[in-house]
Amino acid sequence: MPDQTAPLLWRDGIPVSSRFDDPYFSLQGGLAETRHVFLSGNDLPARFRPGFRILELGFGTGLNFLVTLRAHRDAGSPGPLLFTSLEAFPMAAADRARALAAFPEIADEAADLTQAMTAPGPWTFGPVTLRIIEGDARDTLPAWDGPADAAFLDGFAPARNPEMWEPGLLTAVAHRLAPGGTLATYSAAGHVRRALEAAGLTVERRPGFGTKRHMTRARRPA
Repeated sequence: MPDQTAPLLWRDGIPVSSRFDDPYFSLQGGLAETRHVFLSGNDLPARFRPGFRILELGFGTGLNFLVTLRAHRDAGSPGPLLFTSLEAFPMAAADRARALAAFPEIADEAADLTQAMTAPGPWTFGPVTLRIIEGDARDTLPAWDGPADAAFLDGFAPARNPEMWEPGLLTAVAHRLAPGGTLATYSAAGHVRRALEAAGLTVERRPGFGTKRHMTRARRPA
């Protein structure tokens, strides 16, 4: 991967982006948040099937991917599964390893990821393939071949990273969903919900994780 890495600092063992002044995962528990927002928000692992595709905006520490990989393994789901993540500012390998050490429950998956990423991607983990596309999502998403059965919107908070939540990008993600495809995000910002609705998705507000009252789930009509 290129040398361009995300500048960060550490607060109580949690990585925080220096660029956006926002933590990479919940202070109340990153593992539980990922399961609540991105897995449950997309009805996973129940919807896994051969050829399932996940699109993520914001790879970060890789936590969402690893939780998904663990869920796929635990469920004994059939493959292949393709997980594609768009990341503008990749985290340095040492920082990623330090961050993921906070989650012993997925230590095996984290070790697999660390080992795999010593070589160029895409990377395979049994029936699961990970592909990371580096660069601004507004530039890289149009070149992605899609479609997605599920989407994880996990950029930094809209107030701190507005480019990741622009209506044009949200519309592009919505149009990449397969019929019946779903999208989930921790954000419940009104402008995010309105943009997804304007893109033709059915949008609902659900209970959030931890101190966040709400999150957003959306679905493309079948």
